[in-house]
Amino acid sequence: MGCCDQPGLMPLEDGISNILKLVSANQQTETVPLEESHNRVTASEIRSLCNAPGFDNSAMDGYAIAMSGFALAHAFEVQGKSFAGDPFQGSLDPSKTIRIMTGAVMPEGADAVIMQENAIVSDQGTVQFTSTPKPGDNVRRIGEDIQQGQIVVQPNTRIKPAHIALLASAGIDQVVVYRKTLVGLLSTGDELKTPGQMLNLGDIYNSNGPSIKSMLQRLNVEVIDYGIIPDDRDLFREAFSLADQQCDFVVTSGGVSVGEADYTKEVLEEMGSIDFWKLAIKPGKPFAFGKLPNSYFIGLPGNPVSAAVTFHLLAAQAIRQHQNIGYSPMQTLPAIALNSFKKTPGRMDFQRGSWTVNNDIIEVETATAGQGSHILSSMANANCYIALEQDRGPVNAGENVTIWLFDEILN
Repeated sequence: MGCCDQPGLMPLEDGISNILKLVSANQQTETVPLEESHNRVTASEIRSLCNAPGFDNSAMDGYAIAMSGFALAHAFEVQGKSFAGDPFQGSLDPSKTIRIMTGAVMPEGADAVIMQENAIVSDQGTVQFTSTPKPGDNVRRIGEDIQQGQIVVQPNTRIKPAHIALLASAGIDQVVVYRKTLVGLLSTGDELKTPGQMLNLGDIYNSNGPSIKSMLQRLNVEVIDYGIIPDDRDLFREAFSLADQQCDFVVTSGGVSVGEADYTKEVLEEMGSIDFWKLAIKPGKPFAFGKLPNSYFIGLPGNPVSAAVTFHLLAAQAIRQHQNIGYSPMQTLPAIALNSFKKTPGRMDFQRGSWTVNNDIIEVETATAGQGSHILSSMANANCYIALEQDRGPVNAGENVTIWLFDEILN
């Protein structure tokens, strides 16, 4: 029996389902200025304070006319001008026209705008038009986009730049959002050193900490980095206790595989209820998830690619659940394999790939020849996962595969 044929491995979808059931959505809120609300999650519906547009206005630079007095052969005298912020005062004489700019108030009595490209201005200043408009042409009506009192943003919406523009046009300057999720990050192991330090034989640089921290920042959480915790039971317990008191999540890398330091599991189970899972995925079989007294615990594998993949596939979903965003699957597409892939049945394999479009056909190849869980270049050079099914064996070039497109966490 090979390592990939072990019984009792948990399918990825079961792991995600368990996480979504165990994590409760945060209910604490705060009010922030609109300009600071990007990527925050709304805690209530937001209604417009005004109509948008707030008045009938021109969609074009041109001439406002009254259809009741329009004749194609008529030479129109320009009665006045209407500029944005400087509207025409009075009513339009149907036999005349008013020069109008984009966004300017429609004069009283006008019901269409003819764009300036369809106007001929004589030396005497009169205007003739080369086309006959229809009522309402090039006019933006009051409330056409938003009506006063209308719901413009629903609860549990992650605010994007377009939402900020929408809310600003609705007169909103303050937004009620959920408090930011707090995540404590710990790296464990005597062998870890911070980049810039000297390495002794057997030491390695801590790549998981900076990698996971950057992914957490993409999720717009507050990160407290507790640094590297040596392999010492008391220091480990002290660091975990502090992080649990201060954070909503405690995330570690390393120390969750079979054969690693026993005190890791010992201290975690002493403090809370932690499940050590063996996931039916590659890379990233070892994974731990559970509850400490005040926070959720996420234990990632120590191998750098495994840590990144399990964070991306599982931990990010837990955090989104807490943020009131909920489950956010990656977009999937069918593709043609450009090279062969090694694969043993038993675990779902997330090989790191690079996809392109050639003659309307999506093609994908492995980002690097090596796909080991220690080869970080396979992540850096990729833009997708090549998701090979759990029961699938080796894949030949030309076969159909499914790709999972990297989302905002890795792009």
